[in-house]
Amino acid sequence: MTAETHLQGVEISAAQFFEIWHHYDSDGNGYMDGKELQNFIQELQQARKKAGLDLTPEMKAFVDQYGKATDGKIGIVELAQILPTEENFLLFFRCQQLKSSEDFMQTWRKYDSDHSGFIDSEELKSFLKDLLQKANKQIEDSKLTEYTEIMLRMFDANNDGKLELTELARLLPVQENFLIKFQGVKMCAKEFNKAFEMYDQDGNGYIDENELDALLKDLCEKNKKELDINNLATYKKNIMALSDGGKLYRAELALILCAEEN
Repeated sequence: MTAETHLQGVEISAAQFFEIWHHYDSDGNGYMDGKELQNFIQELQQARKKAGLDLTPEMKAFVDQYGKATDGKIGIVELAQILPTEENFLLFFRCQQLKSSEDFMQTWRKYDSDHSGFIDSEELKSFLKDLLQKANKQIEDSKLTEYTEIMLRMFDANNDGKLELTELARLLPVQENFLIKFQGVKMCAKEFNKAFEMYDQDGNGYIDENELDALLKDLCEKNKKELDINNLATYKKNIMALSDGGKLYRAELALILCAEEN
């Protein structure tokens, strides 16, 4: 079955949802935009018509919002809001604990318990299991393993079998994902280390809130296209959610600002 055929379904399985996403995110950048988004909308309407199904109210609202927008952009979360996907899998994309970037960063800190800078398949499985439990849902371990494998395939852009912060952040709605803004301002390891040492003014090995404030102000001044200084407080709050009692160590800040492994 093709991705277009899956769109005709009354209920879409987790595996089919992945195939649909993979098909329409043709450049693999983690989003549907431009021609990809327009192709999806056109084929969604055709598939529903062919199956003798009306567009759901959610689908109609989606088509109205993005159908003529040349600059539209959606992520996996937005797609999950409109496709009739199996209920337990959808919970991961409608999770109340992941509605804001700050919540997401705190969640990341909890599950990247070894501070490795990534979440492996076992850590991801624990993360998904906890999300289901918070929603009072119990599923068999085999199903949880299936969901974990699908999530890895869906988010693991560089196919290394684990998820980095920016990869898992695609669980956030596009408008909430502040990490997108920082993709264009990341530094190489050498630049990052130099910046860290410069802003760690007292040389204690971590950056506090005031030092981060200074760093972000300078970044906003140098990168006005990507970063808006009016959002400085939001950037700072989200990044400090990675800190350990107000201490932001090099490895945590590197997740946001370093383009290479340190």
